[in-house]
Amino acid sequence: MLVHLTCAASLRASLRATRLSATTASMARASTAARHRYSTFTPPATATVATTASLPQPTSQAAAATVAEDVNHAVVSIFDMFSIGVGPSSSHTVGPMRAAKIFIKETSDCGFTDVIAQIRVDLFGSLALTGVGHGTPGAILMGLEGESPELVDAKTIPSRLETIKTKSVLNVAGSSLIRFDYEKHMVFHYMESLPQHPNGMRITCYDKEGDMIATSEFFSIGGGFVINEPMTVQPKYLLQQKSAPTVAEKMAPTTAVENIFQMHDEKEGAHLTTMLPFNDAKSLLEICETQGMSIADVVFQNELQWRAPEEVKRRTMDIWNVMDQSISNGVSSNDEYLPGKLRVKRRAPVLYGKLMKGFAEYAGMNLTPRINGASSGIISKLAESGNGKRASEFTLAYKDLARVPREMKRHLPALDWVSMYALAVNEENAAGGRVVTAPTNGAAGTIPAVLKYYLEFICPSPEHAERDVLEFLFTAAAVGMLYKRGASISAAEMGCQGEVGVACSMAAAAFTAVMGGTVKQVENAAEIGMEHNLGLTCDPPEGLVMIPCIERNALAAVKAITAAQLALNGDGTHRVTLDQVIATMRQTGMDMMSKYKETSQAGLAVNVPVC
Repeated sequence: MLVHLTCAASLRASLRATRLSATTASMARASTAARHRYSTFTPPATATVATTASLPQPTSQAAAATVAEDVNHAVVSIFDMFSIGVGPSSSHTVGPMRAAKIFIKETSDCGFTDVIAQIRVDLFGSLALTGVGHGTPGAILMGLEGESPELVDAKTIPSRLETIKTKSVLNVAGSSLIRFDYEKHMVFHYMESLPQHPNGMRITCYDKEGDMIATSEFFSIGGGFVINEPMTVQPKYLLQQKSAPTVAEKMAPTTAVENIFQMHDEKEGAHLTTMLPFNDAKSLLEICETQGMSIADVVFQNELQWRAPEEVKRRTMDIWNVMDQSISNGVSSNDEYLPGKLRVKRRAPVLYGKLMKGFAEYAGMNLTPRINGASSGIISKLAESGNGKRASEFTLAYKDLARVPREMKRHLPALDWVSMYALAVNEENAAGGRVVTAPTNGAAGTIPAVLKYYLEFICPSPEHAERDVLEFLFTAAAVGMLYKRGASISAAEMGCQGEVGVACSMAAAAFTAVMGGTVKQVENAAEIGMEHNLGLTCDPPEGLVMIPCIERNALAAVKAITAAQLALNGDGTHRVTLDQVIATMRQTGMDMMSKYKETSQAGLAVNVPVC
């Protein structure tokens, strides 16, 4: 039976209290100073290996929970919430690639990479059931070859995977060739899940005699975030710990707690500031009120713990540039169909072409503004036609209007642009292109679509653009942090409400902020955005992030704007709070049957025929 632990603290506690199933009593544990790291964190170059024998070992689940609660807040880096990666999935592509690279990094730190002769990968739960459609095997193999989601050339992954399959050769860390029989060494446990999380995987390496060297279990918990247990290593392959710990070792975590902060070394620490921790929306709003800050200000101030102001701004703009480029790539693609058996057509390029022809031809109407009180558009031209017979056919309310021909109007220009932006990103993601987790790959189109819409149609001037991009993304990140701590951003735990639902909530809050809303209105918009996504299931046919994922992002973008409009037209007071809706989402996700949570065992996955 699947045990769904949606609270990060509970998951951390479980990881310490649960022993790896592949271990034996005679084996010793070892890990690097960078173990348990999260997302894009890069360990210091001076990190060394330490055995866990000298580390505190909680003796019970309760003790483990006490250790895990040392960090009792929701704050993570914005560059963990928004990370650059490749499609089609953050939990099934980005996370597993990072996990595999972590494994190889730890083998290097332990000093036995050169003696690895064989590697076996075991996939469990959702990673097994939908992994092929999500590109999980290829992502893991790229990670084992030393690639990262941020830098890998996504276009080469399919051909490299095919080479590994046909030649049965894996280039470990890009420097050591070993035999890898894909059919034998990539194992899918379709009917088995690890107890800590539905997205579990185990990587084990062996020497030339076939004896196990080391093993690690990893859990991809959504948005590209990864948690792992200490690597279990055969005693003969352990290195001796240095007598005097380095600065990096002192900074390293000593328990199974996520290392989520991208820290600088001591010489770069002059710009560190006091953190403004928050663990729910209520505490976040209290900080804003007492400090006289916006939500974006709080996120920016916290980010200054880890990097200088100019670096924060530069990297945030880099995030937006990748988002914007994914829109451009999506609308400029020459491919008619997305990859995979479903033969889903790309729609963003066609829609973009129609929009670029001009609103009048495209929408069947003239949107020319009124000049001196008189419209120069289609209504006035029809009135000037002198066709008086039509006037008598109108009711009294419309007797002074000329009748518009009864042609079907298929297009609402503003909504079409928003939808097109979202479709473009998610089609690019489905094709394995480069996108930003926002907060996940499956929901990568919603936030860029709303931000692009704001910049193109509402932003008052180019001079305001950079400021508004920063405020938008900082605000969205804060809301994402609340969902990550209070529930989950993993569809394998929450269904699609945890991905597209969260993205809609984040986008609604951010759009409200750049539109000049108060912090209470921002919180209200975030709540509305999620309230009407509660119960959303994740049931993609063939495990492909296409149906219903692509269209769902377009709808979520439009819904986010509507949620912001409702909040902006109020005074910020509302009956349902964001904290309440997050708790409801968590409970709904826990009650949802597992077959509706990214397993492709029900819903559309079984009712849409695959040609």
